[in-house]
Formats: sequence, C-alpha cells, structure tokens
Amino acid sequence: MSTLSLPEPIAAYFAADQHNPEAFAHCFTAQAVVKDEGHTYTGLAAIKAWKAAASTRYSYTTAPFALERQDGVQVVRAQVAGNFPGSPVDLSYRFRLERGLIASLEITA
Repeated sequence: MSTLSLPEPIAAYFAADQHNPEAFAHCFTAQAVVKDEGHTYTGLAAIKAWKAAASTRYSYTTAPFALERQDGVQVVRAQVAGNFPGSPVDLSYRFRLERGLIASLEITA
C-alpha cells in the first residue's frame, strides 16, 4: 500500500492531536475560514473553539486515502471513524493553501 503524500500544512492538520486545538491552529493563516456541519468559523480563535468543541463531543480517527487538485484547491478524501452517529464515514476536505498555511477548509460528506 502506498503512502499518501500530502502538502505539509495538510499533513500537519491530519497529524495534529484532536485534543490539542492549538496544534490545529498552527496549520492555519490568521484569517482562515473553516466550514463544517453547516457552520462557518473565521479566524484562529474560532477555529480553536470549533476543534475544542468537536474533540469534547467525539473521539475519532481520520485516515486520508486520496488527494486531488481542483482549481487551486487540494481535495483530500478521508475515512473518519469514532463515537458519532453514522461512523465510519468518508469525508471530503477542501483545502486552499496560502504561503504554506491553510487559508480555508471546507469539510463535506
């Protein structure tokens, strides 16, 4: 099985401990935007709060298995498994990178 080669900020995002929102925040630009579950989080404080809330509600693992580039966006498909309804699920993570950091992320089913 081949190893998926992800751009550095995306690899760091998936490698960060889900219970350490600060580690996730280091992957993003100061004005980054995250869209997940119908909500939008703008800026590092909001992104940290989003990740902290998710790690409090759920325990999960994420295993990226595909990467494609579409119109300047890196789209990663990953299987997410944990203690949430519908687990496991394959999700799409649409990353837009700027200056070696994540400028935007949209997570969809």
